[in-house]
Amino acid sequence: MSMPDKWEYDWYAAWDTAFHCISLSIIDPLFAKHQLLLLMREWYTDPQGQLPAYEWNFSDVNPPVHAFAALEVYKTEKKIYGKSDLEFLKKIFQKLIINFTWWINRKDADGNSIFEGGFLGLDNIGLFNRSVMLPGNTLLEQADGTSWMGMYALNMMDIALEIAMHDISFEDLGTKFYEHFVIIAEALNEMGLWNEEDKFFYDVMSLNKSDAFPLRIRSVIGVMPLFAVSIIKKEAFDKLPDFNKRMKWFRDYRNASNKYLPSQQKSNHDNILLSLVHKDRLQQLLEKLLDESEFLSSGGIRALSKFYQQNPYTLNYGGNTYSIEYDPGDSTSWMFGGNSNWRGPVWMPVNYLFINAIKNYGSFYGEDFKVECPRGSGIFLTLTEVAKDVTKRVLHIFEKNENGERVVNGSYDWFYKREENQQLVLFHEYFHGDTLCGLGASHQTGWTALVVNLLHDLTDQ
Repeated sequence: MSMPDKWEYDWYAAWDTAFHCISLSIIDPLFAKHQLLLLMREWYTDPQGQLPAYEWNFSDVNPPVHAFAALEVYKTEKKIYGKSDLEFLKKIFQKLIINFTWWINRKDADGNSIFEGGFLGLDNIGLFNRSVMLPGNTLLEQADGTSWMGMYALNMMDIALEIAMHDISFEDLGTKFYEHFVIIAEALNEMGLWNEEDKFFYDVMSLNKSDAFPLRIRSVIGVMPLFAVSIIKKEAFDKLPDFNKRMKWFRDYRNASNKYLPSQQKSNHDNILLSLVHKDRLQQLLEKLLDESEFLSSGGIRALSKFYQQNPYTLNYGGNTYSIEYDPGDSTSWMFGGNSNWRGPVWMPVNYLFINAIKNYGSFYGEDFKVECPRGSGIFLTLTEVAKDVTKRVLHIFEKNENGERVVNGSYDWFYKREENQQLVLFHEYFHGDTLCGLGASHQTGWTALVVNLLHDLTDQ
């Protein structure tokens, strides 16, 4: 099994491995595909369909990003090496169906398509340890869990349609996952997770399935709905008439029944954009995401809004006091042994997902959709330009400035300016939300290697 490194971070984590494979696919797509399939073999996957999170707690829950990674690996191999490995897509799709079903059956307590999957890789980004049961009959309905599942459903639809273009027997599965996506989108947007006053998505707590209230914390949890976006090309509709027909029927049925429909827009070229958020909510979320006093740093997107540096959020619940504040560097929380740091730093995987999503929106909307970036600057960019701007900010972490310094090295830059060390660039686990110096495991080439993909994509444009 592939590990991020041989000594400091010598263990796998399911979602780390998925991101690792995206980077590996540039140099060795065969190995990347093997790694993605490996965790889904009967040797590792639980008979009910759960992927093992990591070796010390198989039953913990990592974000379901394997379908996304499979698509990225497939696209990278096709783009660089000219090979469309449909056999790989078919193999992993069959396994992913089992895993998707496990999520639907095990992490949706009320069957309402709002998911409560635990900490979902974002360790201490919330007020309390989300992997531990809350007292009494308290239920935490998660905006990120629901967003991950919306993204998962769209990824599965995309895989099914890609295969169906060559094997029509997969066409029905494209419809199945499209309908799953619509139902999840309804839950996310219509069942209390969207806060109209703040124009943001929040986790919601409830006691005995009543007395629900939002946890009004602006973290990446609330902008993750942007991850779930897909563009269906006109060619797919032309070649898959049954999918087109059934998709239209499902929309007409829901319109006639006054039921929610997610964003579905048609371009001048008859391509269709599917997204968890409508255009107005996209605009509202981007305003916060591109605000340098909130999420946008000189090195990419922070995991928690900087607003909480001066305005900590506190909740008194069940006789206990919980609080959260902006911690741009190492964790000051006792949770997860004090070694989990999502309350302010810049993390590569979520930045990669944001950039990928914004690029998709940008390729669809073109010049018709512009936002101020950064907010308050008076500079309006297309979403394609926004994706490039955020990419350049992330790359800035590693680039040398005019003095030959890299911000990733922080106070240790004197060591890396020595002639024998100038090309020694470490792939840290995460980065300080203000100074951008590298933190955590210093050899985390698992997901921080995604910076190579971002550089590759930027120079290829």
